[in-house]
Amino acid sequence: MRIALFDTHRYDRESFQAANAEYQHELDFFEPRLTAETAPLAHGYSAVCSFVNDVLDRRALEKLASGGTRLVALRSAGYNHVDLAAASRQGIVVARVPAYSPHAVAEHAVALVLALNRKIHRAYARVREWHFSLEGLVGFDLYEKTVGIIGTGHIGRFAARIFSGFGCDVIAFDLRPDEAHGVRYVPLSELYRSSDVISLHVPLTPSTNHMIDEAALASMKRGVLIVNTGRGALIDSRALIGSLKTGHVGGAGLDVYEEEEGVFFEDLSNRILEDDVLARLLTFPNVIVTAHQAFLTREALGSIAQVTLDNVTAFERGEPLVNEVRAKG
Repeated sequence: MRIALFDTHRYDRESFQAANAEYQHELDFFEPRLTAETAPLAHGYSAVCSFVNDVLDRRALEKLASGGTRLVALRSAGYNHVDLAAASRQGIVVARVPAYSPHAVAEHAVALVLALNRKIHRAYARVREWHFSLEGLVGFDLYEKTVGIIGTGHIGRFAARIFSGFGCDVIAFDLRPDEAHGVRYVPLSELYRSSDVISLHVPLTPSTNHMIDEAALASMKRGVLIVNTGRGALIDSRALIGSLKTGHVGGAGLDVYEEEEGVFFEDLSNRILEDDVLARLLTFPNVIVTAHQAFLTREALGSIAQVTLDNVTAFERGEPLVNEVRAKG
């Protein structure tokens, strides 16, 4: 099957070309993001492969359908950037990669906590300038601290295990708690109130949009560290800035940002950053921002490519598409 892969980088090309040796699909890689404006590039392709910052709205899907596209193969777990109802109306099937390497994202979340707590980013920058003072680099032991995990899917469970290995008291909140995972579930209000560290691992839905808002932040323990490797809009960025300014939040590790589209995955080093909120976040010494790289391991990239091509192959053969996502209702 001919597949047009959008928003691709060298690491995408390498992982998909290696995985495709088993499948022998016809792969064409495009650097632009998939939007209504770039959708005509996919004319004549039965399948397109998109990433999280593409915009598959009604206009884009209509153009894809008119060009012969029948399958959108997402190389991501999230699909909030796809208008599933519009895809259904156009007869386009949408499939995702529900889990690629939960270890990768969980490990990155813990790495952000460690870097924030022990001021690794600041220490690294100092010694590069021969500044070996330890002033301002005091952290705390994770041992016996309370870590709140919001969302105990695959990633959240692995993060909980890692934090448990540090001797932390791990508590969790999930709409569908499962005590078999070995974590202690508490109400969300208690998690906010009790946690020294909070790590977000839930999908973006209308109910989770800005779940970390001004009221939630005010209810948290002073000095709390907040880490988000889920979706950017889980956190109200302006509210976070306000809480950082007062010192109520002790630090934030953000691998995602609610307005990352057009910024993350791009080299803007020779341009002015036009997003004032992101620019303000980057001024805080107790904030670490990584550019949506939590998934970026060799293992995860290989898994993403394999599952994506599995989805395409199943669709081509008319087999059950176990990773299909559909509009609700």
